[in-house]
Amino acid sequence: MQSADFLALLPLIAVSAASVSVMVLIAFHRGHRSAALLSAAGLAAAFAALWPAARVAPRTVTGLLTVDSTVLFYSGLLIAATFVVAVLSYGYFEKRETRREEFYILLLVALCGALVLVGSRHLVSLFLGLELLSVPLYGMIAYLPEQRRSLEAGLKYLILAAASAAFLLFGAGLIYAQTGTLDLPGLVSLIRAAGPGSLLLPAGLALIIAGFGFKLAVVPFHLWTPDVYQGAPAPVAAFIASVSKGAILALLVRLFAPVLEVASVALIFTIIAIASMTAGNILALLQDNVKRLLAYSSIAHIGYMLVGFLAGGQMAATAVAYYLVAYSITVLGAFGAIAVLANGHGEPESLADYRGLFWRRPALGAVFTFMLLSLAGVPVTAGFFAKYYVLAAGVSATVWLLALVLVLTSAVGAFYYLRVLVALYARPDGRREVREEPPLSRADWVLLGTLAGLLLSLGVFPNLLLAVIRRTAG
Repeated sequence: MQSADFLALLPLIAVSAASVSVMVLIAFHRGHRSAALLSAAGLAAAFAALWPAARVAPRTVTGLLTVDSTVLFYSGLLIAATFVVAVLSYGYFEKRETRREEFYILLLVALCGALVLVGSRHLVSLFLGLELLSVPLYGMIAYLPEQRRSLEAGLKYLILAAASAAFLLFGAGLIYAQTGTLDLPGLVSLIRAAGPGSLLLPAGLALIIAGFGFKLAVVPFHLWTPDVYQGAPAPVAAFIASVSKGAILALLVRLFAPVLEVASVALIFTIIAIASMTAGNILALLQDNVKRLLAYSSIAHIGYMLVGFLAGGQMAATAVAYYLVAYSITVLGAFGAIAVLANGHGEPESLADYRGLFWRRPALGAVFTFMLLSLAGVPVTAGFFAKYYVLAAGVSATVWLLALVLVLTSAVGAFYYLRVLVALYARPDGRREVREEPPLSRADWVLLGTLAGLLLSLGVFPNLLLAVIRRTAG
């Protein structure tokens, strides 16, 4: 390795060094504030390191990782989302007596896995990144051992993540047996050129798609999603929805889009996208628990992003990148509102817990409103332009069925977001005891206000983000 290689990997090195530093700090001094501040400083340093890394990009490091403008764009998005999760986690765990410092080690190690996954150009680095992302999530999801639901969610994710890793490994083995290579760009070329006589390639591809399907929680690999979202602490659910799924989607868009030229692969992803948009929205209609509602909503939104993925081309890459940024901001804000409302005994769960929130906490109710409107795709929010660009990409690629399903299911989705909004603005029921809601810290106000401001800014001035995407991920 040369000095330019280390410079290209500087964001990943910064996150890794931050995780080790927090571990060493905890060994000598247990302090929640110091662990959180050191984690935030490491994430800020990693984000700043994107600019030195961009000076030597594009660059291939050891044949396992690629650092180019697309990788750096998605890496910046994942680092920024993790910073938001770290800030939310401090306020969330400060209200609890449990050991809190180790959480930041798990958070930083999981981000390392996501960054490796985004930059992978080899099946070995892909698998290592996937496991480095998944293993810390087992502990993060089950981080509240006094709550049975949290332990149950962690166990379910452990079993299903292990199953998805087995699918992925077996599929990689079959593809290697057929092609003799594990290099991803080379594999993509071989798969596109493979004739109908190859038997191992279709089976291997199907298993790899199943492995990715579990991580993205698309239909029919979605059954773990509502239970894990409900049982996990709210900041962890935000991390899964933004960073974990975002890393997988970025890898798909960056490397696997050319495989869609194989008709059978395109058909599989088309079926998955339609099923996810339809089932995600219909199942969300039946939910009274807000976190489960957001879980099913996330399945539908991944389906929307798959429409852009299937459209292909530069316009589709731009649309998916914009959608992922808008969705990450929105879901971080939505789960952030849930996190700040949590007290030492638990989180608000049912719609009844949110009844009259706007009248009790007007600013927080307004922030939650912006997030729900963006998820519904209402104009003047980033979510509206995200759906518009994905729909435009689908129409330009003449995938009419996908575009029609996107429009119809978006209309269905607006109904269950409206149910939450009705609860937020309903007059409080004087006969029902209102759960204790802790005061918001200054950091929580600044963070949620910034997320809401970003959401509205990107909804009014989408070209600001589009210009960046076209120079990098587009």
